[in-house]
Amino acid sequence: MSNEPNPIGWLTTHGAAFQIGQAMGAQGRDAVHRHLVPSKIWATVTHPRHDTTIERLMLHTRSRFPHIWDELCGIAEGLQLPQRDVFAWNCRGDILASAPDGCTTIQQPGPNIGIAHNEDGLPFFRGSCFILDARPELGLGFRAFCYPGSLPGHTFGWNDAGLCQAVNNLRLTGIAPDIPRMVLGRAVLGCATLDESIRILSDAQSGGFHMSLAQVGDPRLLSVEYGGGQSVVRQITQRAAHANHALHLDAPDQIVTGSSHDRQQRADQLVIQSESSALDILRDEAPTGLPIRRDDPADPDHENTLATCVFTVSNSGIDWRVYGEKQGGTAYQSESSRV
Repeated sequence: MSNEPNPIGWLTTHGAAFQIGQAMGAQGRDAVHRHLVPSKIWATVTHPRHDTTIERLMLHTRSRFPHIWDELCGIAEGLQLPQRDVFAWNCRGDILASAPDGCTTIQQPGPNIGIAHNEDGLPFFRGSCFILDARPELGLGFRAFCYPGSLPGHTFGWNDAGLCQAVNNLRLTGIAPDIPRMVLGRAVLGCATLDESIRILSDAQSGGFHMSLAQVGDPRLLSVEYGGGQSVVRQITQRAAHANHALHLDAPDQIVTGSSHDRQQRADQLVIQSESSALDILRDEAPTGLPIRRDDPADPDHENTLATCVFTVSNSGIDWRVYGEKQGGTAYQSESSRV
């Protein structure tokens, strides 16, 4: 599947949820121990002062999503790290208002729906991220971009029911979460329909995310902002962009970073220009302000673009392309994309 030097790995695994998680943990073990565990953000998220919140999130996850709980336990086993700390890391956006998860998404409605996405994250994970090709014993198979040590479903992915997602961080404040937002994102990868995914995202007290959702055979392109017990679902009717702050959710005290502001403003300018493709927009470096494509080691949010995906969703299937670098061809692509 790879056609040139590639910073993104590929992991195919199958079995029970614990086994899939264990394989994911083993895949990311070296990077997590080398880069994440010694980092300030790991120490902040796993600090004992968050114990009450973490215990509540663990209780609700075990009760409502036992298979995802098993997957998280498997990740901890594969990482050879304490289960509590790995779970806390997967609650980082619920524990902290400003977790280091960026991203920009371009949404294109029409007969062939387009969702294109820059996945922006911790720069030290460049070269260690991977596409997970999972074949669970129970539930739908799926593919998703994964960070070492993290659940799938909070970046970009697509499943065997023809549903695809792209996810952006929202920095909401004053949250008292019951379910981790990343657990909800993982649950969406198991959904057979768009309506099922909306029910999951509309019924939880969690940290904030934005999701772009589409499905083969469904004419809708949906934009969902959720968090803090709220959700706003909108059908996209013209090309649009979304960065890392809520545009429609009632979140007056959310944190809007300079990067998120500038990327949203620049992308809003570009989406109305028909000559700019979604990939062009996601690779834009901006004549002024902070860029959409993020490669600066001194990025103020401590995030860089680690992957870009372009989905085209039609009545016949999903054409997908994943890029690992700013220039050049794809790292991976669907067979229908090949020329």
